[in-house]
Amino acid sequence: MRVAILATVWLGAFIVSAAAQAQTPLPTTPADFFLRGTQPNQLSSPIVTHNQCINCHNNPGGDITRHWQGSIMGHAGRDPLFYACLDIADHVAPGSGDLCIRCHMPKAWLEGRSTPTNGSALLANDRDSITCNFCHRMVDPANPPGEPAGDAAIVAALVDGPPFHPGNGSFVVDPTDLRRGPFSDAQCAPFHPFATSPFFQKSAMCGTCHDVSNPAFERQPDDTYALGTVGQRHSTGSKLDMKPVERTFSEWLHSAYAIPPGVDAGGRFGGPGQIYVSSCQDCHMPDITARGCNSPSAPLRNDMPRHHLNGAANWVLDAIVLQYGPSGLNELTAAQQTAISEAKLRNIDMLQRAATLETTPASGYQLKVRVINETGHKLPSGYPEGRRVWLNVQFRDCTGALIAERGHYDTANAVLVTADTKVYETDNGIDAAVAAATGLPPGHSFFFVLNNVILKDNRIPPRGFTNAAFEAAQAGPVAYSYADGQYWDDTYFAVPPYAVSADVRLYYQSSSKEYIEFLRDHNPNPPPNNGTILYDLWLASGKGAPVLMANNLGVDVTLPGDINGDRAVTVDDVPAFVNVLLGLDSDPRRVCAADVNSSGDVDGDDIQSFCGLLY
Repeated sequence: MRVAILATVWLGAFIVSAAAQAQTPLPTTPADFFLRGTQPNQLSSPIVTHNQCINCHNNPGGDITRHWQGSIMGHAGRDPLFYACLDIADHVAPGSGDLCIRCHMPKAWLEGRSTPTNGSALLANDRDSITCNFCHRMVDPANPPGEPAGDAAIVAALVDGPPFHPGNGSFVVDPTDLRRGPFSDAQCAPFHPFATSPFFQKSAMCGTCHDVSNPAFERQPDDTYALGTVGQRHSTGSKLDMKPVERTFSEWLHSAYAIPPGVDAGGRFGGPGQIYVSSCQDCHMPDITARGCNSPSAPLRNDMPRHHLNGAANWVLDAIVLQYGPSGLNELTAAQQTAISEAKLRNIDMLQRAATLETTPASGYQLKVRVINETGHKLPSGYPEGRRVWLNVQFRDCTGALIAERGHYDTANAVLVTADTKVYETDNGIDAAVAAATGLPPGHSFFFVLNNVILKDNRIPPRGFTNAAFEAAQAGPVAYSYADGQYWDDTYFAVPPYAVSADVRLYYQSSSKEYIEFLRDHNPNPPPNNGTILYDLWLASGKGAPVLMANNLGVDVTLPGDINGDRAVTVDDVPAFVNVLLGLDSDPRRVCAADVNSSGDVDGDDIQSFCGLLY
């Protein structure tokens, strides 16, 4: 049973839904979102669900299906955020739903159920999401040497040719059920045919879906983006000529991680004993010593990839359990729910390995906070709308009382104070032309399929970053700057009067309250709809609470001798020092500042120390 909708929320949704209906959709068609690769209804053997894989690939140690069952990839077709976004996208840009469905539910897309593009033809089995069978039938579109012998014919048979670059779910899939993997000694007979494919150890395979572009928009000579000829395919079919939405793969491709042997991660990522990490798989599918299937005769490998597929969308996994677990549609098995709980712990662990915090005093009585990106892509990366990382700093006096906070997050109301801290994020928007075509105001926008302007991108680049390479990949910083080679960012916080310590924390959040409310309020369908369902799931699962990535607690920011609290030690502090010394002022903050020698008392011994600070 889906989460109940509050009557007040329904009323608000009715009002805003009417406004959404009044908004003018773009005159797009499915043709505007056409992409190269295997097309619907071209498979001779359908994609099978994971239930046909679980009996042989659930062996303890390897735990392939168990790990996959807990991942967001194993539930991409259940993601309530996806459905809420799909409703809006396909309404404001008809046909764009095809772009969403092909990555989240490839079985449905390949079997023709992305028509209609609003998702109304999807089946329950399509929620099997990004399945074992789909991934293990993928063909390297570049068809380099070493790939299965029949792949050249598969690529040659593509009516419109292979994709120019990895991205946009422009996958090429074996039309037969020939399953592939990276190992040449796999023993799969008589259960299913098998072929060895090096593609499975390449980041380009992940890049198939983890670079996303909007083909309805054409790149202009001045590097702006304008709506293409409506009703026709993109003029070049190259993602580099489309409006960028996500560039996770490209961020990796132009980082130091993509250059062999990769980066020495100091054990932060990778399998046991692994020094260098390079590919997406090294971090998100780290190796372990295990067998790939239940057969005792299967090779015991020390490079067996764990199918963790760790990410960061923990609140979405919580929402999926609420909607599809025992209190909802009762679709998830107990094993799936357990796997999700395990995956959430791994996600948190990965987030806490993704960044390092350094704190140092700076001139002008400031605290310098450095955030170091330890990942192989931007921090944060992926789908940009509502996703953010920010710094929270709490300053305390000598009594332990909180005297100032920067980047306060109100947990009860899910509201972040952004004006006094650094928030790492992407802010997209629409220009005057799109505004005129849709009736929407120009500027900031959460309509990802309409957005044709990047207003801000201050996300921290990875090691090996260069401005030229990232600009060429449509991934450069916007309204911010990083020097070539920079993979960190510094923020300076003024230390308030009488502060003696600072607690510095770095938080990650997948979805902001503002974005969730946008998806609720702009759904074109009467409630209950996917927007109101998402909102109720968000409420019930803790309002997308942020995850602590890193912290530095108890950082010393004391300024002994600053008794009058003006952030400097000068002769102006002498009267205040004398008042404390003579017992005329017992304010604990000034007493602490006057105890210059940190003896616990303000006495004659502090006089010499105090005078030493003045001269």
